[in-house]
Amino acid sequence: MKANERQLRKVGRDVERDRMALEREEKKLEADIKRLAKSPGNKDAVAVLARQLVNIRKQKTRSYAANSRISSVAAQQKGMQANVKLAGAMGTATKTMVSMNKIMKPEDIAKNMKDFEQASAKLDMTDEIMNDTLDDILNESGDEEESDAIVNQVLDEIGIDIGSKVAGAPSARSDTLGDASKSNVLSDQELEESLAKLRAT
Repeated sequence: MKANERQLRKVGRDVERDRMALEREEKKLEADIKRLAKSPGNKDAVAVLARQLVNIRKQKTRSYAANSRISSVAAQQKGMQANVKLAGAMGTATKTMVSMNKIMKPEDIAKNMKDFEQASAKLDMTDEIMNDTLDDILNESGDEEESDAIVNQVLDEIGIDIGSKVAGAPSARSDTLGDASKSNVLSDQELEESLAKLRAT
């Protein structure tokens, strides 16, 4: 394309030089015709120069047409060059898309995602089963009582007596339960006296 463009520019310059030479020749012939026409007896010479002038003007017109055709070919070639570049770009894009389609297959991606989801769910289930199994193995009977004993020992070491605090709570002592039960049993006389006191108040 570049070589053709250089050649077209060269041909255009050559045509342009030829047309300029024709224009110079045209002006010379016009001057000669005017000069000969002023002198009598030069009719034949004037006619010959006039035919030459006509031919030069025709040739000059052809040079304009040729130059226009060369410019048109140059423009057409630029358009073809743009199309070639566009076709090359589309070819590159097509190769890229084909390569991407080979790498990123939708069915493979979907399968990989499904496999990952199944493996993740299986891993979670395995972890849960292992934790439950370890809990069952390590949590033996008597652990709770042993843990309470350790807690009480620690509390005793720091000076906190849970037993005394519980004993200090309002409750009936075992040695007074018998007396309380006895005091709760009233005779008829005691009941009447209590009623009398209530009426007096």
